[in-house]
Amino acid sequence: MAAVRAKKRSSAAGDRLINRELSFLDYDARLLDLAHDETVPLLERVFFLSVFAQMLDEFFMVRIAGLVGQAAAGVTVRSPDGRTPQQTLAEARRRVLELYAEQARFWEDVLCPALAAERIVVSRVEDLDHAELAELDERFDREIFPVLTPLAVGPGQPFPYISALSISVALFVSDPESGEARFARVKVPEGLPRFLPVGTDGRFVPLEQVLTHYLPSLFPGMEILERSLFRVTRDADLEVSDEADDLLEAVELELRRARFGEVTRLEVSKGMSAQLRERLQQGLRVADDLIYPLEGTLDLADAAELTKLDRPDLKNDPWVPVARPPFGSLETAAEQFAAIRQADLPVHHPYDSFAASFEAFLDRSASDPNVIAIKSTVYRTSDDTPLVPALIEASERGKQSVCLVEIKARGDERRNIEWSRALEQAGVHVVYGFPTMKIHAKTTLVVRREGGTLRRYVHLGTGNYNNVTARVYEDFGLFTADEDIVADVADLFNYLTGFGRPARFRKLLVAPFTLKQRLVEEIRSVAEAAAAGKKARMRIKVNGLTHIDVIDELYAASQAGARIDLLVRGVCALRPGVEGLSETIRVRSVLGRFLEHSRLFVFEADDRSTFLMGSADLMPRNLDHRVEVVTPVEDAALQAELAATIDALLADNTSSWELAGDGSWHRVRPKKEERVRSAQAVLMRRARRRVSLARSR
Repeated sequence: MAAVRAKKRSSAAGDRLINRELSFLDYDARLLDLAHDETVPLLERVFFLSVFAQMLDEFFMVRIAGLVGQAAAGVTVRSPDGRTPQQTLAEARRRVLELYAEQARFWEDVLCPALAAERIVVSRVEDLDHAELAELDERFDREIFPVLTPLAVGPGQPFPYISALSISVALFVSDPESGEARFARVKVPEGLPRFLPVGTDGRFVPLEQVLTHYLPSLFPGMEILERSLFRVTRDADLEVSDEADDLLEAVELELRRARFGEVTRLEVSKGMSAQLRERLQQGLRVADDLIYPLEGTLDLADAAELTKLDRPDLKNDPWVPVARPPFGSLETAAEQFAAIRQADLPVHHPYDSFAASFEAFLDRSASDPNVIAIKSTVYRTSDDTPLVPALIEASERGKQSVCLVEIKARGDERRNIEWSRALEQAGVHVVYGFPTMKIHAKTTLVVRREGGTLRRYVHLGTGNYNNVTARVYEDFGLFTADEDIVADVADLFNYLTGFGRPARFRKLLVAPFTLKQRLVEEIRSVAEAAAAGKKARMRIKVNGLTHIDVIDELYAASQAGARIDLLVRGVCALRPGVEGLSETIRVRSVLGRFLEHSRLFVFEADDRSTFLMGSADLMPRNLDHRVEVVTPVEDAALQAELAATIDALLADNTSSWELAGDGSWHRVRPKKEERVRSAQAVLMRRARRRVSLARSR
């Protein structure tokens, strides 16, 4: 499809690398392509469309914001693919406009008619019958009008502040008696349904259309000359000084500053007049190339509201995570810790239950009188997280409780600040990390007194401790009592909470200290095996691949003859299948009902195999500027599970795309007479089978 297939791009440096920003837009386009898939239930298609729109918002808040800042500062340094900031901005704009056009056509011509056929009608006010219009009149007077605030611009009335990502109506309003005309703005109220249900026949009217219809009641006696919708995006990337004495205070100040960040995008309805657009542009001080005229509905991220309707016939069959053996049979803390001592215990979310594994582990640890300390990290978590209450309970029971809260986690800064204060008030030791380095590792350490000695237990994960995303994000976790690993985790916590240089880690690969070096060593060992004519294969699963040093090592390994399979869900700067450069490298991206989020690494060199899992993607921010943890996986059964998981994803032909050397992505389809293979369906069946086998024993 045109929406997902990137145009061929070439530049001198770009012969080896794909531009990061353009690769991100290709990833977003794959989500839009998945929304087109008629084999996907209708409301799931609406969900993918909403995610596409949400990710585009984040792209402008962060990536475009950075490029705009560089361009404004006159930076001419080229990106690794050879583009200046100005060139990347121009190409990204062209691509975004293409995606906008495809999104609008798809919503209006495909999804809305399909929804209407299922009695979910996204309607205009003009299409309502007399009874429905009377209902809307009453609801407007009771629920909407009281929260509206018209803001006019004139003497003593400066141009109003426009909050980020909110839809507004821009107007020219005239006084018929004096002839005076003014610009005005009315914000579409937040906190109300974006798609307002009207009547009993499944009609929904977009809130901005309701507001536009009733605008005359806000400007009594005035003539509305023009009305049109617009939406502003602002720079949301925080910049915390490395000299900040109080990190919590510094982040709070940055959050307040970010509310008034520079405009990085102005979306306007395509029918807006040049005069009204110019007035907006002057008031917001936004350049021409940051204005995006849109056909149809603005901010389709809110279409996710429709997916919450009680229409199971239009959704995937619900998946209920299973209690992976032995977690389903563990009842006491003693049984739990004995099971972990006996063998490393893996979990694979959302196939395996987060509640029955990590939450239960934490709850039992907090209440167990033999546990004397719990230490954990918080990067992103949910409002009803079990982690915070467990740490508070442990503190109240006299246990040493330590929580490292990453308050710079983008988008979760306010929530993490609130959690940190609640923890501190309960007596939990709270640490905020470093001003210039995010703590992205996902690990929990439990210290338990057993028979006169102290024993440590650890959980290491590839994803956040978030019980909401654990139901839709795919991630691995590992519970272990391995002496070297638990000692490494203890040393890491001491480094993060104390003052000193990090110790030499025994088994863990920790960024920014040893992780990149160890990964490079593993890649080189595979390359050496290939050069010697021995077995040489790599299978890597990550969310992003942009680190130039790693890409160069992968290219070298390919030239030596190593077979390399890469599963890269999102941004990928590597060009696969290029003659003389990367002929033996294959790159695939798998999407689906669950967000592929785990990071897995399998290196096979001759008769030696190395299996790794952890929190780090292969990007500069992860390997060079964050604290990340990757752990070796030494248990043969778990190694086999990781390999089988990767192989299932590589064999998927329902929700996967393959990257070509020219930077274009192509949907993988079953070949003639080839059976349909859905990796995530396979993994759901395997999870159920594990439980069935355990029960039958």
